Amino acid sequence: MSVYATKLAEAFSTKLMEQVYAKSIFPAITNTDYQGEVQQGSKVNISALSRIGEKTYTGGNLSADDLSEIVAVLTVDQFKSFYFKVKTIDEYKSFIKDPASKTISQRANERKKNVDGFVLGFYPKVAAGQRIGTNYADGTVAVAADTGVVTGTTTVFTEAMVGRGFKAAGHTKWYRVKSYDSATSITIEDDIDDYPSAYTGGAIAAGASYAIEANTPVALAKDTVLNYLLKIKTLLDDAEVPDENRFLVVPPVVANLIPEGTNIAISVPAVYEDLVKRGFITEVVGFKVFSSPRVIGDNTNGYHCLAGTSDWLTMADKVLEAGIEEDLIGNFGSAFKDLYIYGAKVADERRKFACELFAKV
Repeated sequence: MSVYATKLAEAFSTKLMEQVYAKSIFPAITNTDYQGEVQQGSKVNISALSRIGEKTYTGGNLSADDLSEIVAVLTVDQFKSFYFKVKTIDEYKSFIKDPASKTISQRANERKKNVDGFVLGFYPKVAAGQRIGTNYADGTVAVAADTGVVTGTTTVFTEAMVGRGFKAAGHTKWYRVKSYDSATSITIEDDIDDYPSAYTGGAIAAGASYAIEANTPVALAKDTVLNYLLKIKTLLDDAEVPDENRFLVVPPVVANLIPEGTNIAISVPAVYEDLVKRGFITEVVGFKVFSSPRVIGDNTNGYHCLAGTSDWLTMADKVLEAGIEEDLIGNFGSAFKDLYIYGAKVADERRKFACELFAKV
């Protein structure tokens, strides 16, 4: 048999987390495809198999490909708790009975805000080349073969460019700005986190044109918002991201613009009614559109809106402990507490499953 207070604490914790999951965006835009057990300070593995290519058959013996596993490590590094006391005399005097239960919804909203903000803060982990905004391309550049040092001519590089995608004429793919040195010098690297930093794009001779993606936000308007939604769709389509369960998370100012958008028809299919409490507003060009004030940014400097599928970000969470201290030392009443831990990770192989719209209204 379970001790009464322990069982009651588990019931409070279960009700709290049920509301967190029901109201939050993060369960709709993340996945739990990890291996291992979540414990305090623990790490879990995100595993995938490398892609197998199809070959042309010529009648000769086949050459077998070896399967290789790609493993990324997710660190559980967020530790959050609630702790509050309910004195017997206060509960007796108050019109509100059973205040511990009454606070579940408020605590759920608080936890929801914190976790949604944490998840939406992963926008820098979008694959290089999959950001929509106004690119920076002033002047010309040269790139050193081994170090990835970019030397600019009549450029004005800034620290804010660190983490954005970079591509020069002669590159076959996008790279990432690793560090800023001066207005005419930055360093770029391969767009990876799971392996040591390196630059493998080769030398680019002086005088090359280039682009640093989404350096400043684009301005959305009623007659252009649909065009930008289609640009997001095109980025994901070109990256061969599956059509199923695509999402787009925007701040309220953008969400309120979408219903006024040219050629946009707002509808909430009955199958999505349960998502409304999470901020779901409509489905447009294959995206389930959510409104959230937790989107990073502001309408002056630009919002970092996220689009993609839940394959992009893996999240692990757990209520590690929940308890009730039935007797307050030197007083009468109870104290309630819980410890909630979580972490998230974008594996290198999954960066392409999302893109960023850097925008304002």
